[in-house]
Amino acid sequence: MFNLKKIFVLLSFFVSITAFGESSVVTKNDVIVSLQETLQEYIDSREASIGIAVIINDTDTISINGDKDFPMMSVFKFPLALSLAHYVDSRGESLNDTISVSTEDLKENTYSPMLLKYGRRPLKISLRELLEWSLQESDNNAADILLNYIGGIDSINEILREIYTPTPIKIGASEDDMHRNPSLVYINSSTPLAMAELFNTFMSKKGESESLKEIAKMMETCKTGANRLKASLNKSGVLIGHKTGTGDLLPTGKISAINDCGYVILSDGQFYSIAVFVVDSSYDMLNTEKIIADISNEVYNVVASN
Repeated sequence: MFNLKKIFVLLSFFVSITAFGESSVVTKNDVIVSLQETLQEYIDSREASIGIAVIINDTDTISINGDKDFPMMSVFKFPLALSLAHYVDSRGESLNDTISVSTEDLKENTYSPMLLKYGRRPLKISLRELLEWSLQESDNNAADILLNYIGGIDSINEILREIYTPTPIKIGASEDDMHRNPSLVYINSSTPLAMAELFNTFMSKKGESESLKEIAKMMETCKTGANRLKASLNKSGVLIGHKTGTGDLLPTGKISAINDCGYVILSDGQFYSIAVFVVDSSYDMLNTEKIIADISNEVYNVVASN
């Protein structure tokens, strides 16, 4: 469990002491520092490599292993979605446009709820539906079809550099590439801080085009990761948009990576972006997801109490 004593003392002190003069007031920054220390103590006690980054109200930043590269897994489908939106908008296209999908585009030995629905046959399908499969269901075939549509690996990295420069987010493999060579999962990487910054930027831009508005709606109704960031945020007036990433079990018995990244908007107008990456976890899936849920709950409690 978290050691919450320091934060609760600071929050109570902040509320009660203001009448005694400016020099005695515990500042908001003190609370942020205490939150960082509490999160650091928590991850130090866990048998996993954990990276956290939080940007609160576009002003305060918490970063623990925030500059370290972590494998994104399916979190990469969020920067893919942003790249698709830029590609479509810049060409005067629409997510309503349909494209042709061949049998060869629909790989059978991968995670693909879309394949289960339609079967392995040629399709005419809208970019919007493909994006829904990719973001909401984390469908690997849908993601690769969209990646190929915008021009592949080189194109997505070029777009990301253009619209979110500079970025330590690196994409070097498709879902099919990673399926055929599992070692390539580590090529698609991001630092927690870069991903939190990407979500923070998205929050400020999501109303600028219909494509970005659609991405926000999809992530705010994401169907994966109910036991991660979202687990502690089923509260009235709290809105969360997020994207998960899930790795495989390693030969050592550890889980390669369990991730969840996104943004949270509170009913009082406060907001924050958050990225949590958990790599080489010694715990089972349920308890690895609980690490993310615990961190999410702690951040929410502190932000909501300020």
